[in-house]
Amino acid sequence: MHYFCTYFDHGYLSRGLALYYSLKKHCSNFKLFVLCLSNECYEILKQKGLEDIFLLKLEDIERGDEELLKAKSNRTLVEYYFTLTPSFILYVLNNFDYVDFITYLDADLYFFSEPDPIFEEIGENSIAIVPHRFPARLKHLEEFGIYNVSWLSFRRDENGLGCLRWYRERCNEWCYDRVEGDRYADQKYLEKFEILFDRVHVIQHKGANVAPWNIENYKIAVRGSKVYVDDQPLIFYHFHGLKKIFSFLYDSGAIVYGVKLPKLVRTGIYLPYINALKKIEREIRISNSEPLRQLRMEHINFFRMFKLLIRTMYNNILGLPDNFIFICRA
Repeated sequence: MHYFCTYFDHGYLSRGLALYYSLKKHCSNFKLFVLCLSNECYEILKQKGLEDIFLLKLEDIERGDEELLKAKSNRTLVEYYFTLTPSFILYVLNNFDYVDFITYLDADLYFFSEPDPIFEEIGENSIAIVPHRFPARLKHLEEFGIYNVSWLSFRRDENGLGCLRWYRERCNEWCYDRVEGDRYADQKYLEKFEILFDRVHVIQHKGANVAPWNIENYKIAVRGSKVYVDDQPLIFYHFHGLKKIFSFLYDSGAIVYGVKLPKLVRTGIYLPYINALKKIEREIRISNSEPLRQLRMEHINFFRMFKLLIRTMYNNILGLPDNFIFICRA
């Protein structure tokens, strides 16, 4: 049994569900703990009654945690979400005795094959983290962290719990969306794990945490129904920066990294994910028409969509990277 946890609000609901369904497809035995960051998110997920999911409300994590509530009062909402990462993971370990090894996943991950090779690689280690793997021309981005808070694993042992408690203390003290010395949000603290704690494993599998900032490192191929990263199967992709412009047009966000996404990547990686998002949004719209209508109106920002469209058109007129994905059917 593999135990995972993630968090998201109603604005990320379709992405969180896409992560869940990809796990259902590629991981035969798992439980996913979901911290719902909004009541709307909790109510919709509760109504769906999905198996292998355990829902938690934000108030469950905050109840009686004075240090966390103090941190909440002196940072932005996004910064508070960053702050929550270690507290949420530790909450699961403290309150569910049967969880012996927990893995946090960012909600915008999507699995393309089984995660077993990663767990086999981690072995009996207490802690596992994954690097950004920036190419040489993007090495300057390591000021935001050599490692990425997308996959974090902790074992219920003295070493794993000690690291997690240290991580929580640091995030409660300081967790802001800016670089300050050797700190950035909840991310640069990961660089201290190997220094302060034993049995920390850095995930080496090329198919783990492929993302727009590192995809140029690899040769991507599709063989049958599987996507390969060099000679290894793609396990999960990190769809950081993906934005919906219109129902038929998505901006991959790859232009931020100066990356040209080949057609194979757009059709073999991005298109399946976008189709999954659209299917989920359609299902939610049918079963929760009124709540979803309210959510859509909350999140529509026509100026932002227009700006994204103009930027995409401008970039491509200049012959810059193909970073958008068209959907034939809205």
